[in-house]
Amino acid sequence: MPTSTHTPKKSSRKWIVLLLVIVVIACGAAGYAFWKLRALSASAATQTSLPSAVSAEVPQPLFYPLEPFTVNLVDSPTQEERVLYVGFTLRLNDRQTEERIVRYLPAARSRLLLLLSHQHQAQLQTEQGKIALTAELKAALKPPFAPGLPEQEVADILYTTFILR
Repeated sequence: MPTSTHTPKKSSRKWIVLLLVIVVIACGAAGYAFWKLRALSASAATQTSLPSAVSAEVPQPLFYPLEPFTVNLVDSPTQEERVLYVGFTLRLNDRQTEERIVRYLPAARSRLLLLLSHQHQAQLQTEQGKIALTAELKAALKPPFAPGLPEQEVADILYTTFILR
């Protein structure tokens, strides 16, 4: 008889130990899964917030397109006339410059027409000539349009049309 009483105690202890091991493993797995999911959601939140932070830092470009210019080019009295048809857009640094250019647009176009009409065809055919023209156009727009006004800050001249005939 004594053997029959020991058998149920041994088997119940085995079951209790086995259940405790299973519970500990299950708790460990649940804790690991919770930790990984929390880290994954934190990195996803960081990644979704980064593009908005980067896009918030990049300033919007400010462009002002000008109507195309058509000017006659004469290199020498013996050559026939050449025509330059050029269109470009101004990249500006601020809204105040845009407002001044809009207000004084006839003066700005006059400055640019005078500059373009004194260009030489041979120079405009090369890339260096176009780059030099860009610098001259920016310099022509820089002086104030009226006494007491600030200078215009033109960041770049972007050609949209350039035909030389």
